[in-house]
Amino acid sequence: MPGTTALTVTATSPVSPGIVRVEFASEDLSAFEGSTDTDRYVKLVFAGAGDGDEPVVRTYTALDPDVAAGTVAVEFVVHGDEGVAGPWAARARPGDRLEARGPGGGYRPDPTADWHLLVGDESALPAIRAAVQALPADAVGYAVLEVPHREHEVELGAPDGLEVIWLNDSITSHPASDDTDEPGGRPRERALVSAVRALPWRDGRVHAFVHGEARTVMHGIRPYLLRERAVPRADASISGYWRRGRTEESFRVWKSDLAAAESASSAAGSAVRPGARTTA
Repeated sequence: MPGTTALTVTATSPVSPGIVRVEFASEDLSAFEGSTDTDRYVKLVFAGAGDGDEPVVRTYTALDPDVAAGTVAVEFVVHGDEGVAGPWAARARPGDRLEARGPGGGYRPDPTADWHLLVGDESALPAIRAAVQALPADAVGYAVLEVPHREHEVELGAPDGLEVIWLNDSITSHPASDDTDEPGGRPRERALVSAVRALPWRDGRVHAFVHGEARTVMHGIRPYLLRERAVPRADASISGYWRRGRTEESFRVWKSDLAAAESASSAAGSAVRPGARTTA
C-alpha cells in the first residue's frame, strides 16, 4: 500500500439520511496515480481520537480521485454519535484535515464477464455505486442492497440490464440476538442472504462483489456462491467491511482469526487421501 497523503476538507453534502460525502483536496495525490479499482480504499487517521489521545485508524472507500486536480471524496455512514469516523464526518467543515494511508484495492468489474452480482449493506454502498458506474452500458446482472429505511436508497446510475433490488426495514422489524452465529445474523441480514439465494441464476461467468457485515457476507453468502454455485474464487471479491458489536480494531482480530482457521482447515483438507469423504 502506498504512503500517506494529507487531505483537507473542502465541502460536505448528504448522500442519504445515513451517509455524508466529504470532499477533500490535497497538494499531492500522486499515491492515487493509476488506481482504477472501484473498491479503492484508504485508511484514514483520526488524530487523538483513541484512548490516551492515540490516533484511531478507520478504513473507507476513496471515490473519484483526480490526481491532476488534487481532489478525492469519501462517503461516511453516520449513526448519530456512534463511533469515530461518522461523527467526525457529520461535524466536518472546510479546512479540517486528515491523513490517508493507501490506497489499496483489488476489484473492478470485469467487462468480459457474462453477468455481474453486486451485494452489500449501507457500508458497501459507495463501493457498489462506483462499481455500477464503471459497468459497460450493456452489462447485465443484479445489485442487491440492504439499507435501514427506504429513504436511504440512492440513485445508482445502473445500466438497463442490471436489476437493482433494495432491502430495508419494510422487510422485517423483529430483533434477534447480536451474538447468534446463525448465517446472516439479524432478520434483515438473513433477508439479504435469502434475497441472493432467491435470484434466478444466470448462464455464463459471473463476476461478484459481496461486501458488508462480516457474518452475513462470510457465513451467509460466501458459502452459497463458492460451494453451492461453484463460483471460482478469482471471480468473487467477498469480504466483511465490519462486524456488528465490534470496533474496527477487534474486527481486525476476528478477520485474522477467521483467516487462520480457514487456512488450517484448507491445509487439513489437502492432506485427506484421495477419495476420502470430508465435510465443510
